[in-house]
Amino acid sequence: MEQQHIMEVRHLSKTFGSGNTAVRALNDVSFTLDKGMFAAVTGESGSGKTTLLNVVGSLLRPDEGEVLVDGEDITQGSDDALSVYRRRKIGFIFQNYNLIPVLTVEENIVLPLNLDSTEPDYEYLGELLRMTGLESKRRNFPHELSGGQQQRAAFVRALIHKPEIILADEPTGNLDTKNSREIISILKESVKKYNQGLLLITHDLTIAAQADVVYRMRDGVLTRLENGVSAP
Repeated sequence: MEQQHIMEVRHLSKTFGSGNTAVRALNDVSFTLDKGMFAAVTGESGSGKTTLLNVVGSLLRPDEGEVLVDGEDITQGSDDALSVYRRRKIGFIFQNYNLIPVLTVEENIVLPLNLDSTEPDYEYLGELLRMTGLESKRRNFPHELSGGQQQRAAFVRALIHKPEIILADEPTGNLDTKNSREIISILKESVKKYNQGLLLITHDLTIAAQADVVYRMRDGVLTRLENGVSAP
């Protein structure tokens, strides 16, 4: 059965600075992300991983290349169009949870929908809270949660608008081994259950080894590892 591409990235390049101080963060990067696929990107700090995530998430425009989503090149969109793209197509998960302290877990989760003037699907919200073990914490404030629970809340917030694509930048970087395993397990379950595409940046080869496709970024060049990676 032919795979369905959610995203097609073609020949992305991005340079910061100029002259002797120029840094080529992305160098002719191309790849595809399919429905139900978990793709991991590994590499040293400063290799271009986060720049790649920011470009495909439309937080940063490339110097050259295309990012096709539903057949449209999002790199050419207006600022307003890109804001809509991020709100409706992309679920961002970062290393920092970015929860608003004065809002409850549920209020933090539905905030992106409120900003988009969209009514929450509370049945779906309940399903996500059960999946992440947060059902009894929906009225709690962030300071009342553990680090793992805060990351789960951020994860549910990223999924509440039913995005096609999940972009995760070191989502387990602040977590212990047990919570890291659980977060990755939940992400994998979501990708398969809701037929999403997950692009995840990680330094952890144990996590990368669980991906369907593994890439290595080095000096702005993205290379697919045909045999994946071996966990230490």
